[in-house]
This record gives sequence, structure tokens and C-alpha cells, in this order.
Amino acid sequence: MRAVNLRGPLARCWDLDEDVVYLNHGSFGACPREVRDHRRMLLDRLERDPMDFMLQLYPVQIRKTIHRLETFLGAQPQSVVLVGNATKGVSTVLQCLSFESGDELLTTGQEYFASYNALCRKAKRTGARVVQAELPFPLREPERLLEAVLREVTPRTRLLLVDHILSPTGVVMPLQELVEELSASPVQILVDGAHGPGSVPINLESLGVHYYTGNCHKWLCSPKTCAVLYVRPDLQDRIGPLAQSYTEEDMDIGSGRFQLEFIWNGTFDPTPRLAVSRALEYMASLIDEGWKGIMRENHRKAMQAREEICSVLDLDLPCPDRLCASMAALPLPWMEPPSPFPVGWTDPLQKTLREEHGIVVPVTWVRKPRRRLLRISAQLYNGKDEYRYLADTLRRTGLRGG
Repeated sequence: MRAVNLRGPLARCWDLDEDVVYLNHGSFGACPREVRDHRRMLLDRLERDPMDFMLQLYPVQIRKTIHRLETFLGAQPQSVVLVGNATKGVSTVLQCLSFESGDELLTTGQEYFASYNALCRKAKRTGARVVQAELPFPLREPERLLEAVLREVTPRTRLLLVDHILSPTGVVMPLQELVEELSASPVQILVDGAHGPGSVPINLESLGVHYYTGNCHKWLCSPKTCAVLYVRPDLQDRIGPLAQSYTEEDMDIGSGRFQLEFIWNGTFDPTPRLAVSRALEYMASLIDEGWKGIMRENHRKAMQAREEICSVLDLDLPCPDRLCASMAALPLPWMEPPSPFPVGWTDPLQKTLREEHGIVVPVTWVRKPRRRLLRISAQLYNGKDEYRYLADTLRRTGLRGG
């Protein structure tokens, strides 16, 4: 079996291993060849004349990149900066916020582990307390997500850290409803949108969250180490970078303090950030209706694949289609993972699928309530035959859903 023969026609635009059925775009993304070539051109230009690139070209081009992202994400002018990844975006906001002993920092049992750990560290340093809302999965009634979060809000709640798209289950959280319900409270909302940009439509200005961070290297398919951090304009005086560099007293780039302080934070490789615009343009050129078409097509693939695999595992669909975007998760029989994980440890099913069948698909866990899940992703390079191969492989193993 050659995995390359199972892929969709647009797989020609990527350089994925021809012997691997890659169904895990959600973890690290995958950058198309054209975008990597553009980044390589930028890197060559940087190394030919580093001073000219960093002092002349970079300040001009990064402002264009940020403006493009603000437009794409429906954000107000001068409200978006770039950071290395969404994990750094979450930590950047947390390190700037002040809490007191007894304050409650609310998150969910499905929050990404790094963001959850950062929240716990902040709580330990300030005397605050982390509270986890138990989100149902599987779920039949979408309103139960909202109810589960609001049930844990108290007069002591000061912050809600919530995924836009829940990493282990792929469920899209009802952010607009959360904002509306909490608008009269002192609770600030920090959205870990690691999977948001390029997977679902986003309009940050109308959404009204206080802070939002999301990766570009996942569903936007940019090179790695680039993410957006949005801070609502009325809160920007509170937020600064993890590493301080220029201020308004040092340089004028035609934007406010907030963006200036994030544009230059010591010497680094700026080429992934400068390749984001090319990723946005190139991906949009691959399919009719551009990004609207991409989101619709990836959702369609994910839902069709989920239905086929559920049939094999004798499972009911774990949640309505409208709660998913480009990923879907299926419950598996519980198996207690080691704690802490040894370096390089993976779930036995994930290991078997990769080593014996050439299928890359993650098996994930949820803390609260405890769940073991098989999570699939859908990107333009994937073909329906890849998901059928996964379903047939699961059938042959005799696996049944949890």
C-alpha cells in the first residue's frame, strides 16, 4: 500500500511522506511546498545581508503581514501582534495579569496541557485557585457546553481560559454566547485559539473577547513558530511581551506602543512570520471561494470520515456536525496512561497504527471527565480513501468504541 495513492489531488502541493497516511494536521500543521520555498527565499535574502533585511525590510513587511492578519481575523487596527505559538500567547497574557489570594481562574477539563499548566503556575504564584469545568463528551445538546462553564462561575471568578476549538475532541466552543453571558461580570476571557485561524470564520471585533491567541502554522499552513495574539484595544496598556525590547521612546514605526513592543524582541528568525501572507494567498488559490471554501471542504471531509469510522466502531455520532470544524474525535475504551509520560511514550493503538499500518493519527485524553479519544483531522491534501483505510484497519483490529 502506498499512502500517496490514497490522498486527494491537492496533495501534490505538499511534500508529505509518500508512505504515511497523515491524518494529524491538527497537531503541527503541514506547510505547502510553495510557502516553504517562499520562506527559503526570505531566509537566503536575510543571510545575504542581515543588517539590511532586519533593519530595512523586516519593519516594513511585518506591518503588512499584521495588517493582513487583522483583516483576515476581523480585528481592529493595531490590535494584533505576533508571537511564536499559541502557548506563548497564553503565557504572555497570564504574566501580565494580576490576581489575589482567593481569586478563581476558570478553565475546562479539555484545556490544552501547556495552557493549563501555565494557568496553574500563575495561580500558585498569586494565591488564586484553578477551577475546571467538566465539559460533556459525547454530547447531544450543544447548550450543555455553555451550562457546564457558567455553572462554575462564582463572584470570585476573575478569568476564563477556554479553547476556541477543544484540542482533544475538536468541538467548537460557543464563544459568542459565553461573551454575552459574562459581559456584565468582572470575568475576563482569554481564548486559546490554537486551532481557530483557518479552521472556522473569526471576527474578533464583533466577538468581543478580551484576549485571543491562535496559531498560523496549523490551519493557515504557514511555517512553524508564528501565532497571532489579539488584545482588545482598551486593555492593551496592560499587556507587554515576555521579552522587552523597543519602546515608543526608542523607535517610531507608525503604530502604537502595543505593536511596537512585540515587533522586535531580540534577534530571531523573522521569516516564518513574513511567509504568513504568502500562506494566506496560496492556500486561498487552491480551491473555489478561497478560505470559505477551504473551511467548508475540510469540515465536509471530517464529518464524512467520522461517520464512516463510527459505523466501523459501532458508535453513535458523539456530537452534532455543527459543533465540529476540521477535526473530529471518537471515544475509545479507557486505558490508563502512565503518569508522568516517559519520553517518547504513545498510546499502544497510536503506536500500532503508525508502525504496522503507516497511519499517523493521535490518541488523546481528557482530564475531566476522563476520556480516551481517537482524533482525526481533515486538510486539503487528505482523500476519502485515507479515512476508509483507517476504518478498515480499525475493523481488522476488532476495536470497538468506548
